[in-house]
Amino acid sequence: MSTDAIVLLKNDHKEVKKLFREFQKAGDNATATKGDLVKRIIELLTVHTYIENEVMYPEVRKLVPDLEDDILESYEEHHVADVLVMELVALKPDAERFDAKTTVLIENVTHHIEEEEEEWFPKVREALGRKQLAELGEKLLAAKKKAPRSPAQPSALKKTVDAIVK
Repeated sequence: MSTDAIVLLKNDHKEVKKLFREFQKAGDNATATKGDLVKRIIELLTVHTYIENEVMYPEVRKLVPDLEDDILESYEEHHVADVLVMELVALKPDAERFDAKTTVLIENVTHHIEEEEEEWFPKVREALGRKQLAELGEKLLAAKKKAPRSPAQPSALKKTVDAIVK
C-alpha cells in the first residue's frame, strides 16, 4: 500500500464519492438505506476532515507557503461541511430536509474534492518530493487511527474550529 499522502487522500475521496453516488441512486422510498449511507458518509468525512486539518493542511502550509490561500479556503470548505454534517446528525432520514441537506453536502464536498485534486494536489506534488509525501502519508495514517469517527465527539468539532480560528 502506498503511503503517498496525495494517493491516500484521493483514495478517501473515491470512497466518499462512491457513497455519494449510492445515495443519489437510492431513490425516494429508500429512507433506511439513505440513513445508513449518510451515517457512513459522515464517518468518512469526519475522519478525512480531521486528518487534513490536523496533518495535511498545517504541513503543506509550512512546506509550501505559496498555497496559503488555497489552504485557508479548504479550512472554510471543511467548516461548511462540518456544519452540514452536524445538522444531518440531528435529523432522522425521514425528515423533510434530510435529502436536501445531504444533497447540499454532496455538492459542497464534491466541489472541494475537485479543487483539491485538480488545483492544489498537483502543486503539492510538484513542491514536495516523493520522500516528503511518503512521510506525510505516514502521519496521515497515524492520525487516521486516532481520528474521531463522529462529529458528536467534541474533539472533532473543537479541533476543526480551532484550526479555522488560527
